[in-house]
Amino acid sequence: MRNESRSGTGIHKFLLAALLFLPASLLAEPLTLKHAVELALKHANGIAIAAADEQHASASYRELRNSYIPQLTAGAGIGWSDGFPLSLEGAAPSLFNVNAQSALINPALKDFIRAAQSDVKVSALRTKDQRNQIIQDTVLSYAELEKWEQRLDHLREVYPDVQKMETAVANRVKEGIDSEMDGSKARLSVARVRLRLAQASGAADVLRDHLSRLTGLPAASIEIDPDSVPALPAPKQDPNQDKDSSAKATEANPTVQAAVEHARAQYLRVEGERRSLWPSVDFAAQYANLATYNNYDAYYKSFQPNNATVGVSIHLPFLNLAQHARVQEAESDALKAQEQAKAARNQVSEETLRLQRSVTQMQAARDVAELEYEIAQKNVEAVETRMKSSAANLHDLDNARTQSSEKLIALQDVTFELERSQVALLRATGNLEIWALGTK
Repeated sequence: MRNESRSGTGIHKFLLAALLFLPASLLAEPLTLKHAVELALKHANGIAIAAADEQHASASYRELRNSYIPQLTAGAGIGWSDGFPLSLEGAAPSLFNVNAQSALINPALKDFIRAAQSDVKVSALRTKDQRNQIIQDTVLSYAELEKWEQRLDHLREVYPDVQKMETAVANRVKEGIDSEMDGSKARLSVARVRLRLAQASGAADVLRDHLSRLTGLPAASIEIDPDSVPALPAPKQDPNQDKDSSAKATEANPTVQAAVEHARAQYLRVEGERRSLWPSVDFAAQYANLATYNNYDAYYKSFQPNNATVGVSIHLPFLNLAQHARVQEAESDALKAQEQAKAARNQVSEETLRLQRSVTQMQAARDVAELEYEIAQKNVEAVETRMKSSAANLHDLDNARTQSSEKLIALQDVTFELERSQVALLRATGNLEIWALGTK
C-alpha cells in the first residue's frame, strides 16, 4: 500500500513538473478576434487621447454653464490709510470681505453654452471614430497574420517535396538524363520556397509584434484563432441599393457627423459674438467689514463697520469696434467649418461607393482565383496519374506543383484584399464595431 501511494505521489509530481516546464504557448488559449479588439480598445493610446479631449470639452461646457451660479470670493484688503481711504486693487480696504457675482440675463452666454454642448458631441464622435480606427487596425492585423500563418503552413508542407525533387533532378543530371539547366531550375524552385518562407516568417513576426503593441500581450504568447473571425457580409448586387446605402452611411459616418456638429458650434459662436453687443444683466453682491484706522469715520458722516450691497449690474454696449471684428472672425470660422463639413460628406460618400464597388470586384476576383487554384490542383493530380504510366516526367510534376503553389498564394492575397475592403466598408457604414464585438 505504501509503495502504491509513493508511486502515485511520484506520478503527480512528474505531471506537475511537466506542466510547469511546458512552453507558455502550449498552455495559453488562442487569442480570439473579439478579445484582441477588446484589449486593443483598452490599451490603445489613441483612445486615452480622445477621452482626454472629450473630458476637456465637457469641462469647458460646465465652465460656461456655471456662470449662472454665483461665484463667491472671500478675502481681506488690510492696509493703513493716510487721509481719504483709497482703494486696494479696486476694493475698499477692509478687515474681511465677501463678493458674489453671476450672470443673470446674458443672451450671448446662452449661445456660447450651446456651442460648448456641440463641442462635447464633436469630441464624442471623434472618440467613436478613433475607436473604429483601432478596431480596423486590429482586425486587419489579425486577418493578415492568419494569411501569413496559413502560407507558412503550406510552404513548410511543400518544402520537403521540393527538396526531394531537387535531389532527384541532381541525380538525373549526374546520370546524364537531365541537363545542367534542369538542375538549375530545380535549385531555383528550392530557393523560391526558401525566399517565401523567409518573407512569410518575417511578415508574421512583424504582425505579431504589432498585435502585441495593440493588445499589450507578449508577442510570443499570441496565437490566433481563425474560427473566431465572424463572417463578413456579402456585397449587394443591386447598384441602386449601393447608392442608397452609401447616402445613408454618409450621414451616419462619425467623421461627417463630427464635421457637421463642428459647423453648428461655429455658427452658434457667431450668434454669441453678435449678441455680445446686446444689453446684459449680472447679479452682484458684496459684504465688507471696515476698520476705523482707515479714516472712514473722518470722511463719512455715519460710519458702521458692517456693510453690504446687493443688486444688479446692467451693461449697455454702445460702441465696441473690437467686438464687431470678433463677429467677423467668427463668421469666417463658421463658413470654413461649413465648407469642411461639405468636403467631409463628399469624401466619405465617394469613399463608401468606391469601397462598395471594390468589394464587388474583389469578390469576383476571388471566385476566379479559387477556380484557378482548383484547376491547378487537378492538374497536379493529372500529372501524378500520367507519371504512373510514364506519360509525364519529374519536370512536369515540378511545374504543376509550382503553378498550384502560385495559384494558392494568389488566392490568399486576393482573399485578404477582399477582407480589407469589406472591413473598410464596415467602418465607413458605421457597422464595424457591431461586427467585431457583436454589440448593438
